[in-house]
Amino acid sequence: MRLLIVDDEVIIRTGLASVIAWHELGIELLQPAASAEEALARMAEERPHILMTDIRMTGRSGLELAEEGLRLLPELEVIILSGYDDFSYAQQAIRQGVTDYLLKTSKPEEIIKTVLQAKQRITERWAEKSREGQLMRENRERLFAGWIIDGDTASGHFPSFLRSDAGKEAGVVGLDDEQILRQVIILRAEGWDRSSDALLRFAVQNTLEDMLPGAIAHVEKQQIICVVSWPPVEHETTFRLESALRRVEQLLKCTLRAAVGLPMRGYADLHESYRTASAAFRYRGLMDYKVWHYEHVQDRQGGKTVLTHEEETRLGTILLDNDSVTLTTWTRELVTNLITEPEVTPESFNACLHSAVIAGHRWLTRTMRATGREEPARLEPWLPEPNAEAAELGDMLFHHLYGLMHVYHSRMGQGQAAHVQKAIGYIESSLAQDINLQQVAGHVHLHPGHLSELFKKEMGVTFGDFVTDMRIRRAMDMLAVSPAKVSEVAAISGYEDVKYFSRLFKKHTGKTPSEYREEALLFKPSGS
Repeated sequence: MRLLIVDDEVIIRTGLASVIAWHELGIELLQPAASAEEALARMAEERPHILMTDIRMTGRSGLELAEEGLRLLPELEVIILSGYDDFSYAQQAIRQGVTDYLLKTSKPEEIIKTVLQAKQRITERWAEKSREGQLMRENRERLFAGWIIDGDTASGHFPSFLRSDAGKEAGVVGLDDEQILRQVIILRAEGWDRSSDALLRFAVQNTLEDMLPGAIAHVEKQQIICVVSWPPVEHETTFRLESALRRVEQLLKCTLRAAVGLPMRGYADLHESYRTASAAFRYRGLMDYKVWHYEHVQDRQGGKTVLTHEEETRLGTILLDNDSVTLTTWTRELVTNLITEPEVTPESFNACLHSAVIAGHRWLTRTMRATGREEPARLEPWLPEPNAEAAELGDMLFHHLYGLMHVYHSRMGQGQAAHVQKAIGYIESSLAQDINLQQVAGHVHLHPGHLSELFKKEMGVTFGDFVTDMRIRRAMDMLAVSPAKVSEVAAISGYEDVKYFSRLFKKHTGKTPSEYREEALLFKPSGS
């Protein structure tokens, strides 16, 4: 596809000609023209498909050139170059049939995007004119998806376009076809605005096929799936692939990341290469690499799936403090620590985030109950986006926990009763730690003596008796549902001395912890 640049300023036309590697975009750059007259004299013979012209030039203007050019070549795509002062002219040009316009100050990626859009329109017109060609492309996409993605090899006839001359193009002439290594690579391209995502994938698809000898690329939803052929020297493949991807990034001003499936020597096994590439691609949010292989992740057993008791306690304290800044830090640290675990998998990562959500809901339920308030009838469920990256999931977790924190604090109100309720919330979140009146009073910004009086007035018991009652109630709840040892229940309830805990528990309940657990299990409904 041919491009002609026209501008009477030598700096502009030579700059446009040299700043972008047009040939690697599948564009043949014709010798730039210095005037509309020169361009018109050459158009009949050189027949450009895309014309990029300055709007104001000595002699005929760019608008006049566009008008004459479209008369000569009706399917010509015309892109006007303008300055800020020429905006009204550019609008007029578009009304007259000019395809698009660019400011002379546009960045290279904007110029590339505009030219590729013109190229895509031309390609689509050519396809519309050639129904046979369109059917061939549709058939090629269907065969690619069937053989590579779905593994439908029942016919036994490998698609000829995938066989092609891949080996010869890959530089492995003289080798038996079965000796050539073939791999499926799944890529994600980013860096252009959302409205241009489809165009970016189209550009990457074409550029990969031009840059990787023997490559066949296919766009499937948000991904680019590429089959590549290599000589049987496996250690060279990663270097060649990364070099090609870097060049594509430089050319298209985008960012690429790729997951590589297992290498195969037979056509029938390409679906297995796709399956392993797809499994590796699921790790894209957990990997720092630009290119990673299935072998890097296939043996991972899974990392941490639940919060520790200390992490859950820390989260409860943050939520109680209504501290959004510390909550942001906490969620980011959690995500970072999970990602850096050597055994982390997408499943274990998501499970641990879900554990944090459950911990947040558990905190809200306990704290609302402890302060005598009912839990909200309906809370927004945790529904993370299935294709979200790890960092995005971390942001979603923060917003969900922030919502729980807001629900609690929006119901706390003001006044003396609110001070007591805030104190109770703090106690509930800190039962496993040493708790004293001075500490809690400092948290709610009251004098210890004043808080003691408020506690007696609002709750009908002393501060110390209230804390003991909450600890014993927590122990009762855990003994009824948890298989944890009595010593572990004691520690979580705030008692390091298990003998003292057992005596205190019997004093309040009339039973030892073991007797209470046996009775709770005896009367537990079947199936629960």
